[in-house]
Amino acid sequence: MKPPSLIASWVLWISFGVIAYAYFVYPLLLFVLYGLAQIRRDLYYLLKRSERRVGSQTGESLPGVTLIIPAHNEEGHLPDKIENLRQMRYPKEKLQVVFVSDGSTDRTNEILSSLHDQNAEIVILPRRLGKPSALNEAVTRARHDLLAFSDTSTLFAPDAVEKLIRHFVDPSVGGVCGALKFRGSGESQQTEGVYWKFENVVRLMEARLGATLTASGAIYALRREAYRPLDSNTVLDDFVVPMNARNAGFRIVYDPEATATEVAPSSVGGEFARRIRLASGSFHSLSDFLRIRLDTVTRFAFTSHKLCRWIVPFFLITLFVSNCFLSSTFYRVLLVSQALFYVWAGAGFFFQRPMRRIRYGLLGYFIFAMNLAFLIGFCRFLTGRKDVMWQRVSS
Repeated sequence: MKPPSLIASWVLWISFGVIAYAYFVYPLLLFVLYGLAQIRRDLYYLLKRSERRVGSQTGESLPGVTLIIPAHNEEGHLPDKIENLRQMRYPKEKLQVVFVSDGSTDRTNEILSSLHDQNAEIVILPRRLGKPSALNEAVTRARHDLLAFSDTSTLFAPDAVEKLIRHFVDPSVGGVCGALKFRGSGESQQTEGVYWKFENVVRLMEARLGATLTASGAIYALRREAYRPLDSNTVLDDFVVPMNARNAGFRIVYDPEATATEVAPSSVGGEFARRIRLASGSFHSLSDFLRIRLDTVTRFAFTSHKLCRWIVPFFLITLFVSNCFLSSTFYRVLLVSQALFYVWAGAGFFFQRPMRRIRYGLLGYFIFAMNLAFLIGFCRFLTGRKDVMWQRVSS
């Protein structure tokens, strides 16, 4: 093999290895480790006969909780959110709700101002400061030592708060992440819905190993003493907040039984802009994440689950380019396979309606679009551009 071909071959296999590891090898390895951890837990239960599940608190034993809900131009979701809060099973006298309107310009302020509830506190910021500032302001208004966080478009299960706070009987627990379910269009069920099912399985296995990395900003809880005020430039608040709690010496756990439902973007295009913003924030925050004290298992999970996913788009490019310099039958088949993937993604973009009728027909388009979003986000990071102004994705 000639030197240029040898170099191309090395680049190709390194690129292929990183991509395969991020999407296939790591989840399989995680499954094996999860299985071993579960066997260990089962043996401990059989030998000790101690209860493995966290018990729920009831009645007078329930602690006070402050539920924090930031909002910006959410007039379409607020009525459902307010009704959802009324259906919560948590004792009303122990549940303070803090709404923070972050410079809203629609009817959000009007709707919130008309909410007459002695346990609800309404904070209206006169100008838009960004979600981190809204969260910081809400925490200063909290009357209780336990905080729960949600979005206006997120509907909690009636027992979600109870499920979240039951873990805080353990003083080492600083944060609890809930599970998010999606409802939306047929397109979102084939794309974002599939992604979140896979993501929730990975998160559950990581949690069993004590390596919960992040929360969904739509449903998680935190000890107030574990909260560190966010910098106004923070983009990934639901990643930074749990990581800060870890850095303070607390454990972060995941409870798949604490559930909430979110409205998914109706199309891949609607999710694309949000992913660009998150990608840019990921690269901006990378140096901070690397400085956080993590145990070996959690650092392994962070590198495998997060960091490898962030760099996959670059290796998709090097995989294709290096493949073009190799001409054996195997490499030709691999090149054709890559080309077919991009044709599949292109078909999802140009022929969305007919592709919706095919099960997982839009999945290739979704995977390509999300990786492209990370490339664009990286370019924004290189230019120093930050976008901390959040907005609801609806298209």
